[in-house]
Amino acid sequence: MFKKLAVKIGFTETEIKVLLFLLVIFLAGFTYIKFIRGGTEATYKEFDYSKEESTLLKSEQGDSLEEASTSENKDSVKKQVLELKDKPYGTATKKEPPERSINLNTASREELMKISGIGEKTAGNIFSYREKNGNFKSLNELMNVKGIGDSKFSKFKKYLYIK
Repeated sequence: MFKKLAVKIGFTETEIKVLLFLLVIFLAGFTYIKFIRGGTEATYKEFDYSKEESTLLKSEQGDSLEEASTSENKDSVKKQVLELKDKPYGTATKKEPPERSINLNTASREELMKISGIGEKTAGNIFSYREKNGNFKSLNELMNVKGIGDSKFSKFKKYLYIK
């Protein structure tokens, strides 16, 4: 029987036996789920971990477990853990300094990093360029600093001045 079927389909006898075996197992599983178990919907249990999270966080901070389980602390702990901010996402995190408020030749790294677009690395590059080449003669000289291109320079040049 398998030989005739193998010739018609183009499979070997072993391949036909494997396919039939898989078909029988599939049908048995389908029959079990549909008729014996009674449906395909799975039931999921929901569990609220917020109480356990706040207890764990408070115990790590050294507070007592009774104090940690109070509902007063739940929101503040969640906010601390998730670092949620009241501002919507995508807003700038740096407070911009006033325009023309930072002297490029006397500014420290921390002052330079207050400007949006200048991070720790760029501030370090500006600082080392200034130490190597002396004071800046014009703002356009910033374009010689590694990591500062046209677009970056145009974003923060309004906050700088040279004296």
